[in-house]
Amino acid sequence: MKSVPLETIAAHLDALLEIASITDYPPALNGVQVGHRGPVTRIAAAVDCSQRTIAGAAAQGANLLLVHHGLFWGGLQPLTGPHEARVRALIAHDLALYSAHLPLDAHATYGNSRLLAEELGLAPTAGFAKHQHIHCGVRGEDDVDTAALVARVGTWASRWGHHTVASAIPAGHRTRRWAICSGSGAQVDTLKEAYATQLDTLIVGEGPHWSAVDAEERGLVIVYAGHYATETLGVRALAAHLATTFGIPWDFVHAPTGL
Repeated sequence: MKSVPLETIAAHLDALLEIASITDYPPALNGVQVGHRGPVTRIAAAVDCSQRTIAGAAAQGANLLLVHHGLFWGGLQPLTGPHEARVRALIAHDLALYSAHLPLDAHATYGNSRLLAEELGLAPTAGFAKHQHIHCGVRGEDDVDTAALVARVGTWASRWGHHTVASAIPAGHRTRRWAICSGSGAQVDTLKEAYATQLDTLIVGEGPHWSAVDAEERGLVIVYAGHYATETLGVRALAAHLATTFGIPWDFVHAPTGL
């Protein structure tokens, strides 16, 4: 059985994702969050670090869990309740945890939004959803029937257990200037950027109710493809990359949240 030290894989990921130079929200704590006795013999990828994904990774025989949302997404918290249970489960299964949030979103090859664009047959030409010095999403130009594009998104998202919805689509609306921002992409700053760049279609994971109302009145169609669904892409692609690079098998732990 092929095995590689966790430190080797972590160093490779840190460099690939530019962990040291990409500023993220403080609770993200990108990189190795929990070590293990190792070495790594099998990798599991998941969107979230949860008791379901930890159990799923252990059942697959993995001893490295690669996630987008790590242990500390809820901020600094005591080791009690569910948080404690997750940490205990990781240690009990000798399961290392590596988390990559905005460094993964922003990656030119493995970023969630870029990969979703490929899934939908769209070709990005620029970055979108700027956070400090990076772009978490992508944008481009095309000419497709918007209702048909929404249907395409819906078919894709249904594979991951999400029912896609969209803000009001005017009759005959065409998508000519679009952007994608995975996760909670319909936020104040993102929508300001969408209006400033004169987008007509924005594909996101989720957003607040008011975003659909505001978008309709500004002539923007927002497609809500699911926070979980839109962030299954990056971790799977990254795990596949590690498998190719180091010869270690991997699996995906599917644990949808309904959002």
